[in-house]
Amino acid sequence: MITFRNIRFRNFLSTGNNWTEIDFDKFKTTLVVGHNGAGKSTMLDALAFSLFGKPHRNINKPQLVNTINNKDCMVEVRFDVAGSRYKVVRGIKPQKFEIWKDDQLLNQSSHAKEYQKILEQNILKLNHKSFHQIVVLGSSSFVPFMQLPAQHRRDVIEDLLDINIFSKMNQILKEKNSLIKEELRQLDYDLELKKEKIELQSKYIKEVQALSDDQIEEKENEIFLAEDSISDLQLENNTASEAIEKLSEGLEEGLKENHNKKQSLLHYSAEFNQKIRTLVKDSKFYEENETCPSCSQDISADLREEKLSTAKVKASEIQKALDNVAEQSTIVESNIDRLNDTSNEIRTQTALISSNNREIVRLQGQINNLTTAISKIRGNDGDVAKASTDLNNLNQEKADLFENRMYINETLSYNTVILEMLKDTGIKTKIIKQYLPVINQFINRYLQILDFFIHFNLDESFSETIRSRHRDSFSYDSFSEGEKQRIDLSLLFTWRQIAKMKNSVSTNLLILDETFDSSLDYEGIDNLMKIVHTLDDDTNVFIISHKGEMLDGKFANRLEFTKEKNFSRIK
Repeated sequence: MITFRNIRFRNFLSTGNNWTEIDFDKFKTTLVVGHNGAGKSTMLDALAFSLFGKPHRNINKPQLVNTINNKDCMVEVRFDVAGSRYKVVRGIKPQKFEIWKDDQLLNQSSHAKEYQKILEQNILKLNHKSFHQIVVLGSSSFVPFMQLPAQHRRDVIEDLLDINIFSKMNQILKEKNSLIKEELRQLDYDLELKKEKIELQSKYIKEVQALSDDQIEEKENEIFLAEDSISDLQLENNTASEAIEKLSEGLEEGLKENHNKKQSLLHYSAEFNQKIRTLVKDSKFYEENETCPSCSQDISADLREEKLSTAKVKASEIQKALDNVAEQSTIVESNIDRLNDTSNEIRTQTALISSNNREIVRLQGQINNLTTAISKIRGNDGDVAKASTDLNNLNQEKADLFENRMYINETLSYNTVILEMLKDTGIKTKIIKQYLPVINQFINRYLQILDFFIHFNLDESFSETIRSRHRDSFSYDSFSEGEKQRIDLSLLFTWRQIAKMKNSVSTNLLILDETFDSSLDYEGIDNLMKIVHTLDDDTNVFIISHKGEMLDGKFANRLEFTKEKNFSRIK
């Protein structure tokens, strides 16, 4: 149950900067009077604004701020729910929205709309529409239950009976079914795609199998050609090795011996040339000198002739030796050239063997690759085997998709059955059927208290059937405004009783805004006051009226709103 304690507001509509405060729980009945425009209904607008962010009357939100001060519009309402004390604070210029529970500010991290949902759904369990059917009956923006469209009537009853959860479940399930249907469409698409992939893969396997034998034969031919080339290269290497072996016999010793001979001959040639130069020098001395330059003695002609003759003989002998050295040197050089040619041939044959060995290695690698390729074609890693594995995986994926599709279809079928139960014609109707006799009983009881002797009946679609004592049938619209007022009052008190029975949106507060000022006569007022006085002691009734003289003495408390210097205040 919601127990409203008090409300206070400032700079709200016609009120000024000083707080205007009203206690809701001090008196069982309170009369609120004042001239037109004095601000009597301001308390209703303030209460609706604080709880739902919009006023009771059809007033734009910016117009709620007092036009003189034009800032610091603030409303605070206090109430108790389930043993906890709550305070809701709303402000304009600056904007403010706070919910306090037991002096602790509730988390404001969520969006303002989510914060409002917390207030309505988790704390009040009351929305703006239900608030105006349970708490308020007024002549301004209030729309009586019988003037609401059929769906809005159902919404009010569902809120009262606390069965709107089924409507929410219905909406959630519809959204879920929409997602499931979309998932089914995606699954159907995926299944068709898998079928196409399986057909293509099967076709590919057949083509690969047809090509496998040709590929293996081609690769075996390449292996045969490579092995044949290796045999030829190995034979050529054997021939080259034999040639190298033959050419290498005595090559090193021959080169060493001939080089040594060449060095000896060069030494001899140098010695012989030196001797020839000495003889030429001595011969020239005796040819050019008749006297010794050292001792100045005469050199005889015979001595000179003898020396020259001896020099010629020695020179002839040395020249023969030089000619022999030159002949031996020619032979040695020829031998060295021949041996160098042999060395070059050995190097050529060695290079040939190295080149052939590299080619043999390459061909052996090619043979290994071809052998591996053949193994892959024939073995588990071959194209056919791999393609077959992929095909098996595709078939398994198709089976999984099909199984998932069956499961989702089954879920959709279950949800469809549940949706049928959650429709307005389902479980909610069964619950409403149980309460309809009680609802109609309360309505007719309050109509009798108001001396309006008709039989009023609501059916499952919340359409009315009204009969008089003479069994004449009427509709709500066929009655006068005063008679409609009595029906509206009966419905208002009925909803409060049903709410209290359900303990869903039960509240201590009832506000009637200018209800007595339109069509109710003195007798109707007395009958209404009978209903008011039959209410429980924990109900606090506020009657807003500008006909205070007719109502004085009938209420435990009286509030009078006046206008002073363009500001409304309580006198």
